[in-house]
Amino acid sequence: MAEPSYLRETRASYDTVAVDYAELVPPAFEADLLGRSMLGAFAELVQGAGGRPVADVGCGPGHVTAHLHSLGLAAFGVDLSPGMVEVARRDHPGLRFEVGTMTALESADGALGGIVAWYSIIHTPPEVLPTVFAEFHRVLAPGGHLLLGFHVGDERRRKEKGYGGHAMSLDVHLLPPDRIAGSATRAGLVVDATLIREPESALIPQACLLVRKPRNS
Repeated sequence: MAEPSYLRETRASYDTVAVDYAELVPPAFEADLLGRSMLGAFAELVQGAGGRPVADVGCGPGHVTAHLHSLGLAAFGVDLSPGMVEVARRDHPGLRFEVGTMTALESADGALGGIVAWYSIIHTPPEVLPTVFAEFHRVLAPGGHLLLGFHVGDERRRKEKGYGGHAMSLDVHLLPPDRIAGSATRAGLVVDATLIREPESALIPQACLLVRKPRNS
């Protein structure tokens, strides 16, 4: 079966920008108090549920993976872009990073205590998201938690340039929180909290969803 075009475009675009992305994005993450607070709450929940490994899916250069590790989690990163994984391994040599896709994770059924998808579902076509959530449900242990971050809206935008002016060619999907919550629920997950972050200046509204797999699943 031929690889979907959105995977090829996403991989090629992030391979191109990987080095500059690693310089530009982590400082913004460090300044994001609200986002890091959500990750802190997620970490406490995962530790309280048994402390199994946590996958940072769409990990990019590994800054979120490293932050999760600093919070006491056994975190590892997965990214579609080999270029991003190479940078992550360079910058965080003590952590594990692997190339992979969120629609077919290499973890065994029920192996993970948590998953973070921090602004990484935004390049996945909405019609593919049910497959993504089914995969998240598969690899999460009963009682495991999922934290999602994404841009809010209901449209597709084409990204042609970014991160230091590099040429890119991929879609960015702005997603309605209620629709994402519905996809998670239909996959057998439970939404515990939704945070809507209002835009500042020209920034797009953002959302964080905290989701869990029921213990009886």
